[in-house]
Amino acid sequence: MNKEQKEVNVLDELNKGACMGRDAIDFILDKVEDKNLKTELNNQYEKYKSISDHIASMYPEYSEKEPHETNAINKMMTWYGIEMKTLLDNSTSKIAELLLQGTNMGIIEGRKLLNHKDTNKDVHDLIQEYVDMQEDAVEKLKKFL
Repeated sequence: MNKEQKEVNVLDELNKGACMGRDAIDFILDKVEDKNLKTELNNQYEKYKSISDHIASMYPEYSEKEPHETNAINKMMTWYGIEMKTLLDNSTSKIAELLLQGTNMGIIEGRKLLNHKDTNKDVHDLIQEYVDMQEDAVEKLKKFL
């Protein structure tokens, strides 16, 4: 695999994570009653969107295709998981817990990309921004547990 293909793979993984974060927020936002949590989730959504927009602007340097997003099956599974886990308990605490679990998975994937992929500086910096954003989100979500 050549260097450009590695960059494309990393950008695709990062974009999938950002899309998954946006999907989860989309699916759960109508269940959120706490105004402060709703505001926080809208802020996080915008940060995920900004990361995806940044990926889309960088992508043409490495590929003529479009960045990969989450597929329909993963979106459906995310939606179904949220629906099932909030069926009996859609409290602010439960919603924060679910989002923390997903965000922590995103941090793990981001850290793996940072630690195990030799990427260009601009791609590396974007991965770091993604991880930092998610680590910040974890700290903010903890207050809602």
